[in-house]
Amino acid sequence: MAERLADHTTLRLGGPAAHWVRATTEEELVAAVSAADAAGEPVLVLGGGSNLVVADAGFDGTVVEVVTRGVSPDVEDGVSCGGVLVTVAAGEGWDDLVALAVEKEWAGVEALSGIPGSVGATPIQNVGAYGQEVSQTIASVRVWDRTLRGVRTFANADCGFGYRTSRFKADPGRHVVLSVTFQLRQGSLGGPVAYAELARALGVAVGERAPLAEVRRAVLALRGGKGMVLDPADHDTWSAGSFFTNPVVAADAVPDGAPAWPQPDGTVKTSAAWLIEHAGFARGHGTDRVAVSGKHTLALTNRGGATTADLLALAREVRDGVEARFGIRLVNEPVLVGCAL
Repeated sequence: MAERLADHTTLRLGGPAAHWVRATTEEELVAAVSAADAAGEPVLVLGGGSNLVVADAGFDGTVVEVVTRGVSPDVEDGVSCGGVLVTVAAGEGWDDLVALAVEKEWAGVEALSGIPGSVGATPIQNVGAYGQEVSQTIASVRVWDRTLRGVRTFANADCGFGYRTSRFKADPGRHVVLSVTFQLRQGSLGGPVAYAELARALGVAVGERAPLAEVRRAVLALRGGKGMVLDPADHDTWSAGSFFTNPVVAADAVPDGAPAWPQPDGTVKTSAAWLIEHAGFARGHGTDRVAVSGKHTLALTNRGGATTADLLALAREVRDGVEARFGIRLVNEPVLVGCAL
């Protein structure tokens, strides 16, 4: 029986794959992708499945599931004045790495606690939350280049990082992430808290520091309250996280009362969640199959028994409603496989 993508995505949606390969080593990963490329077959590289919306028809090609393992710090014990360089296999769980970093007193990713998915996916999307982005701590990304058919290493400056984007996202499918090397500071305190909601939860001012373990606990609590920590019993977590990115618009396009974060180029980033709510889509809006999360308007959720078609219909309703109300067109954050908005 064909493997179903629904069993491997946090939305629990998606039909069967034509072929399925589980890559436990870097060599197996490169070999599986290369074999499919040589045969002219489509390839879907699958990590934690937390950022995917897969068509009900499934994937007519080879799914390569990345389950490689390995966390290699360059400093085992003691403190280095340059911090610690940690090279992590693409298949490692992201939150497992964050938990280890907090335990080892490696600072720089603690505010990214509770984010589902794999380490290899984080540079593609330049994952971020609560004032931190992985681009702030990534030293380099090692990839298999499917066009040049060789291994390449990109330094941070060559990764093209931006808000929820990178050179890897801009050139989809070309680069298969093999490992990511992070440069983390050593110490018991996290970086300056840059997000007001997190600062309030910690009882500190924005810009002050707090112990790593306290930051992790606070972030997990905040995310849990928004249904953003996976829980099989809670349908509000049957999602792909934030379904839409926060739009970046001209300063005069920001609606009155909407949050506004000025950008270096003179544009302004505003809140997709605010736009959704003020366009009339309250928490819980939807049907008994798909709905806006009851905890956070940015998440679209599978209430059980949903199809991908159901989810996309809700996404279109929300996107088009926001555009009709505010003239701002929201863009999906998850990767759409075999389907489109």
